[in-house]
Amino acid sequence: MAWYAWTATDSAGKSRRGTLQAEGPKQVRQQLREQKLMPVNIVQTSGPGAGKGAQKGARLSTPALSMFTRQLSTLVNAALPLESALKAISRQTEDKKLAAMVTEIRDKVVEGHTLFDAFSQFPRTFDKLYCTLVMAGEKTGHLGDVLEKLAEYNEQRQKMKSKLTQAMVYPITLTVVAIAVIAILLVAVVPQVIEQFVHMKQQLPLTTRTLIAVSDFLQAYGLFIAGGLAGAFTGFRIWLKTDKNRFSYHRWLILRSPLKKLVCAINSARYIRTLSILQASSVPLLEGMYIAMDGIENRYARQLLEQAADTVRQGASLYQALEQAKLFPPTMLYMIASGEESGELGSLMDRAAENQESALQHRITLTLSVFEPALVVTMATVVLFIVLSILQPLLQLNNMVG
Repeated sequence: MAWYAWTATDSAGKSRRGTLQAEGPKQVRQQLREQKLMPVNIVQTSGPGAGKGAQKGARLSTPALSMFTRQLSTLVNAALPLESALKAISRQTEDKKLAAMVTEIRDKVVEGHTLFDAFSQFPRTFDKLYCTLVMAGEKTGHLGDVLEKLAEYNEQRQKMKSKLTQAMVYPITLTVVAIAVIAILLVAVVPQVIEQFVHMKQQLPLTTRTLIAVSDFLQAYGLFIAGGLAGAFTGFRIWLKTDKNRFSYHRWLILRSPLKKLVCAINSARYIRTLSILQASSVPLLEGMYIAMDGIENRYARQLLEQAADTVRQGASLYQALEQAKLFPPTMLYMIASGEESGELGSLMDRAAENQESALQHRITLTLSVFEPALVVTMATVVLFIVLSILQPLLQLNNMVG
């Protein structure tokens, strides 16, 4: 699939423009006609933000975007005109970057363009999901409700990301400190202490000899090991820049890595959450599946979800298509099947996403709760080994003197 920049006119004769991902210009025309737009010009481009629009404006951080969306939804739901709402936000915010962006968006709206057109100028901030939901809200007349859902979605993602970051700070810090302390002991402290025993020309205990060997090895090759690890990490990042290599790595993460269940859980939760928001915003299921697929970072998972969307387009149910992808847990698939049968697919997908995210958070918390004491025990064991290796020759020396 490729990206296409399009220009079209709506039923009122106003010019509209944007980008779409499709298999060809024919599919782009079909999607535009489904949106009741008359295609004028379609040109293939390198991405959703290629060209002049991609350069306009800097990218906002997730907290800033969440705050802007929440403020806009509140003002729109309060029946404030869109131009006035944007003007109020631009004046109120202390973020100069956000204020400049909102001012440009307001100017576009004042000129007669839709909010979707205005947001499409800043693809680095407002992605395809965001713009599509805004367009759906404008068409259905429920822009305030759609913006509120978007705000909740962004806040929830930010909250989950913050929890994961906070949960990882302590174990990462503990790991770095443990490695640094042990390295300093082995390279700087242990050689000076052990040197005193070597001059005695006595048979040293096995633990002491092992400690001396490890210390000598680190002194001789420590810098080479550190350089090799840094080189390997840099080489791996360069290797990942190739599309083929990145796809292979993502496929390994899904199929064979020790963390494959966690990776599948993260991608499936994000996909279902996005699809549920699109469904609640009156976006057609098939179009929503293609849009939700774009939010998945793992390229192999994205390929599986694209195949699932093609399966639905051929007439299969959503449950059957997602079951073939083998990314989703049975409980989530069961809730999706129940939603299709009962006609409440959107609400049950939303509940399934909540359950998956709660289970994911619980799994991560449990893993970290096991990792932290295991790391402490490992560090204590290494330090105890070093202390015993030093004390044993001292005890032998005391016996010899006695």
